[in-house]
Amino acid sequence: MNKQYPIGKFEYNQEINEQVVKQWMREIDELPDKLQKAVQELSEEQLDTPYREGGWTIRQLVHHIADSHMNAYIRMKLALTEENPTIKPYHEGKWAEQSDYLLPIEFSLTILAGLHKRWSYLLQNLNSHDWKKTFNHPDSGEITIEKNIGLYAWHGNHHLAHITSLCREKGWI
Repeated sequence: MNKQYPIGKFEYNQEINEQVVKQWMREIDELPDKLQKAVQELSEEQLDTPYREGGWTIRQLVHHIADSHMNAYIRMKLALTEENPTIKPYHEGKWAEQSDYLLPIEFSLTILAGLHKRWSYLLQNLNSHDWKKTFNHPDSGEITIEKNIGLYAWHGNHHLAHITSLCREKGWI
């Protein structure tokens, strides 16, 4: 298994249709509960274990998911309210080095629970015209909301797999 990409890289080159988008929406909606279950019994020592050599710790992963998904939510809101806005990327590696990444994970789990409730509600109330709205990422180019929904469904599952794979490998579950 590839420890860096346990579920593979995000790739979706087929036509994006309603069924696909709705599945991605369910995955976004379900992530906070799945993440909570994956980490609820872990000790502080386990939370501070990297998922691979040179990789982030479980604690850093949980805080990163919160930061990343807050950015994704804001990007979608910008795309819904502006004409193809250019978003500001952030240096996730540098964010992971900040002192707030040492805090208990409960803070980020709480953020994710509330954020994903709002995000899921927003997504469920979009129409197929809204899914085609775009934002411009300076590094990745123009991205549709529908593709970004898929990317962040994958993103949550990707990091969840880092955590669950490590837990299985270490015999913690």
